[in-house]
Amino acid sequence: MMTEEKYNFVKMFERSFKEHWDMPAVTDYGTDVTLTYGQLAINIEKLHILFKLCNIKKDDKIAVMGKNNSNWVAVFLATVTYGAIIVPILQDFRANDAIHIINHSGSKLLFISDINWEGIDLDQIPNVLAAVSLNDWHPISLALDPKKINFEAIAAKFKEKHPDGYWAKDLHFDERGNDQIGSINYTSGTTGFSKGVIMPLNGLAGNIRYGIESHLTFEGARHVTFLPLAHAYGCAFDFLACLAAGGHTYLIGRTPSPKILLQAFAEVKPTLILSVPLILEKIYKKMIVPQIQKPPVSWVLKVPFLDEVVCSKIREQLVQAFGGEFRQMIIGGAPLNPEVEAFLYRIKFPMSVGYGMTECAPLITFTPFDEGSKLYSCGKPLPGIMEVRIDDPNEEGIGEVVVRGENTMVGYYKNPQATKESFTKDGWLRTGDLGILDKDGFLSIKGRCKTMLLGPSGQNIYPEEIEAKINNMPYVLESLVLQQEDNRLVALICPDYNEVDASGMSNEQFEEFIEDARKQVNSELAAYEQIAIVKIYPHEFEKTPKKSIKRFLYTSMV
Repeated sequence: MMTEEKYNFVKMFERSFKEHWDMPAVTDYGTDVTLTYGQLAINIEKLHILFKLCNIKKDDKIAVMGKNNSNWVAVFLATVTYGAIIVPILQDFRANDAIHIINHSGSKLLFISDINWEGIDLDQIPNVLAAVSLNDWHPISLALDPKKINFEAIAAKFKEKHPDGYWAKDLHFDERGNDQIGSINYTSGTTGFSKGVIMPLNGLAGNIRYGIESHLTFEGARHVTFLPLAHAYGCAFDFLACLAAGGHTYLIGRTPSPKILLQAFAEVKPTLILSVPLILEKIYKKMIVPQIQKPPVSWVLKVPFLDEVVCSKIREQLVQAFGGEFRQMIIGGAPLNPEVEAFLYRIKFPMSVGYGMTECAPLITFTPFDEGSKLYSCGKPLPGIMEVRIDDPNEEGIGEVVVRGENTMVGYYKNPQATKESFTKDGWLRTGDLGILDKDGFLSIKGRCKTMLLGPSGQNIYPEEIEAKINNMPYVLESLVLQQEDNRLVALICPDYNEVDASGMSNEQFEEFIEDARKQVNSELAAYEQIAIVKIYPHEFEKTPKKSIKRFLYTSMV
């Protein structure tokens, strides 16, 4: 447990707000809304007044659901610095799922985007005293006296409390130890079972500490925040670490298409970029692949020394596409396509893959690009913060990844059985991932324990590795490898219809291509990994917010 005051979660933000009072803190990208640290602190103070009017007590739960914006940020920080517990809900959750989380957590206040409120009413969430709009702070629904819960009343209370205005010298957050609970974050995994991760402030502070001490973020840093803040990955570094360091985060609330992102990168010129693989893979496929497949370039890339010139030009082009001023790109949330990773590694693109999970808020391992990150690994355990070991390794050294350290959760809310099953007898957290540690301490992830398949003679089959090979084939958008009851492997393939249409192929020609692709992929696989059947799936697979396919939805299709 980090007990030093400089690592105390609440004190880190108190210091940062005071030191950076007049500096920009958050911008709602695409609007004219930019708040300085001082203006954000005033919103937090007003929310504290609202909480008191609603008689919110220490450790009460406050839920927030909506797109990334400055109001979302204010609610999160106001809740935690007040002594309450924040319950972030992913904006992509359906209304029924959101209602379950609000009720299961026992949340007393709900801050929600107007669009997310559709399908919910106060009768379905009986413990909630008030629902407030994240769009413009208007009360959407009230179980309390509406004369108390409105921002005119709050403004009057604020003026009464601070007749001379609210300045850095007036800011003071109540003491909270890092052992106290900061958040309950409900997972959205690939197994279909959402659990409430109880995260102490220590876990949030551990991620912030690493972000600052590793210089991933710093005073004056610029972040483009397009990952959902309700997910631990984007929340930890694009929001919490950035603001604790005195940085400026630009919040994107729209769907983060490559076009929108590249425009934002060009305008903001971020100093750090956090991404999930799918975003980078799409940009690579649209921007880089057409270049390297052209005969002159593809030939030069095979010639020693000459290839360095081409690689350098491609690297510079890609760096400029992301704004040109970032020191590091971090890829996490799901496996990165090995072909994409190998090419980016070859051209020395400043990118590293990290590994984490919601239960660690989220980071477990990471090695920056300029500190010797390794191809196909996700770095070393965070020094002084996290430890990793491999349990029950096979003859290749592959086993379940278990971890312990500052960033780990307390357990799952109201779920003692799941909590017990998630820890080893000696107190290490089970990740559910299969991995291997090399002699230098670098971790490589092979797949999920629950998705690993068994071959006819008990061989381990990692479907993610086969899918990566399929996804490298032309005209394939994404794929999913599953196993039938007779142990044969089936590949569900979603075509890239834009590419197929542009090629002019008929349905019969495309079916022939897919069969040839199956044979090509099988030629690169062991006999027990062979794909027996390919089925065309007409739509993109449903995914979690970090863009991992929800496999459980498709197992019945084989």
